[in-house]
Amino acid sequence: MSNQTPKMMFVNVPVRDLPASIAFYEAVGAVRNDDFADDSAQMVSFSDTIHAMLLTRERFATFTERPIADAREVVQLGLCLTEDSREAVDAVMARALAAGGTEPNPVQDHGYMYGRGFADPDGHMWDFCWMDVAAATEANRAATAAA
Repeated sequence: MSNQTPKMMFVNVPVRDLPASIAFYEAVGAVRNDDFADDSAQMVSFSDTIHAMLLTRERFATFTERPIADAREVVQLGLCLTEDSREAVDAVMARALAAGGTEPNPVQDHGYMYGRGFADPDGHMWDFCWMDVAAATEANRAATAAA
């Protein structure tokens, strides 16, 4: 797999207020890319390979005939991005909360893995975590052996 071009991830996010959502995601560290934007959509990037397409609910509806869930009421999936340290996770959370996000779930601290999550103004859940991969692998092996 190392000879392949890294895959890119585009998460399509239906939003009620596009300008407010753009401001929120910029506040938590995403960078806007105006090459992929119009009055109904804005791409924001967390890295060279991880992007979110903020789409008005009307624009999002053009991609599906299924109803669009209200993310403040139901959870469809969880998204998690890594950070380089516990402090970096806490810094993302501080920015999210200052920008109007909420922290609906408790901090997850397993020693080798530390994570926190926020809900954006539309209720979409994003988690950020730091992990000591070697310690997490060893903990998983120990748990598997004990089972």
